[in-house]
Amino acid sequence: MKLFWQRLLSVPDTDIQSPPVFFSCLPVLETQDLILRRPRMKDAADIYAYASDEKVARYVLWEPHRSVSETRSCLRGLIRRARAGYPSSWVITLRESGRVIGTIGFIWYSAENSSAEIGYSLSADHWNRGYATQALRAVSAEAFRSLPINRLEAQHDVRNPASGRVMQKSGFRKEGILRSRVFNKGEYVDVALYSLLRSDLPPTHATVKQQD
Repeated sequence: MKLFWQRLLSVPDTDIQSPPVFFSCLPVLETQDLILRRPRMKDAADIYAYASDEKVARYVLWEPHRSVSETRSCLRGLIRRARAGYPSSWVITLRESGRVIGTIGFIWYSAENSSAEIGYSLSADHWNRGYATQALRAVSAEAFRSLPINRLEAQHDVRNPASGRVMQKSGFRKEGILRSRVFNKGEYVDVALYSLLRSDLPPTHATVKQQD
């Protein structure tokens, strides 16, 4: 399977882009159950439905959204960052209904080190269905296909081992525990750090389509 991905990344249609161009025009990614696309303002209601859930916000660095207005403000920020060519995110939508059930994207990008970090969040109603793994595999494959990177990173609060299982199933390797890495919601928390290198891409069924 590794040989398959090495061949895939070396075919002529592999299109390495400059990061600002890529981030400003994220392609649509499709998996078995999901479609990942750029966020739109009309996604606010769907995003608020899960972003207001304390269970979803418990182990991430943002607080639960208190209103749809707050969600719209966050969406405007995401859209502006993308248009400016900064690290940006996809919304995760269900293929059958088009409903937005999460986000996934880049936390930071380092040109000097040819690396980036991916983060994601998902509606609690859709946990444990393999959706996060599908999304992470698709984004990882597209990142290596379209960006000049050698390393992807992902991390999670150690109290949320389910997120670590998503990373492992997506081919990421655990590198260790960073003690008191972040101060979140009033306390210092340990995080587990994972990485994925260009040489060890996992399999994925993602395809890339032209963005509308």
